[in-house]
Amino acid sequence: MITRKKAEELKERAYKMLQKAGIVITEEEYKNMEVVDHGLNEPEKYGVQIIVYVNNERYCAKEMVLIPGQTVCEHKHPPISRTNPGKQETFRCRYGEVYLYVPGIPAKNPKAKLPEDREKYFTVWNEIILKPGQQYTIVPNTLHWFQAGKEGAIVSEFSSQSLDETDIFTDPDVKRITEIAEND
Repeated sequence: MITRKKAEELKERAYKMLQKAGIVITEEEYKNMEVVDHGLNEPEKYGVQIIVYVNNERYCAKEMVLIPGQTVCEHKHPPISRTNPGKQETFRCRYGEVYLYVPGIPAKNPKAKLPEDREKYFTVWNEIILKPGQQYTIVPNTLHWFQAGKEGAIVSEFSSQSLDETDIFTDPDVKRITEIAEND
């Protein structure tokens, strides 16, 4: 659980990054920006700020803003039904640098840095470095995680429908939906 004050602070930092990158959002989008802390209570380390432009039965578009060094914990988007194989997503870097990790040959000297207390929950280390204008598609049910570089990162996500409550995280302590305490 994080405080409302901390959530607002992270939203403001994300907004300043969006401005720096020349990405315009509406007041309503700012108001509805989601602050994710993965339930780990360290949102500057583990989490992301998300603006959902659209999410319906056919497709989803989001802006994900990561402050410097912020990490989205390892997870996958599993099959939902016989006709829905799970979320497929394309990440397009818009600002900064993002280190994306998927199954494959592990990087010898990965750019991402993780605190030792949770490192065991990051199991895929094939590194894809995305810079502005570069993109990568993650197929359904693929473990992945990502971390912002030293300037932070803004990543546009284009995907099939997003059903966050179905995401499966490697770390059993992670909660996808952030709880915010109204009082500090």
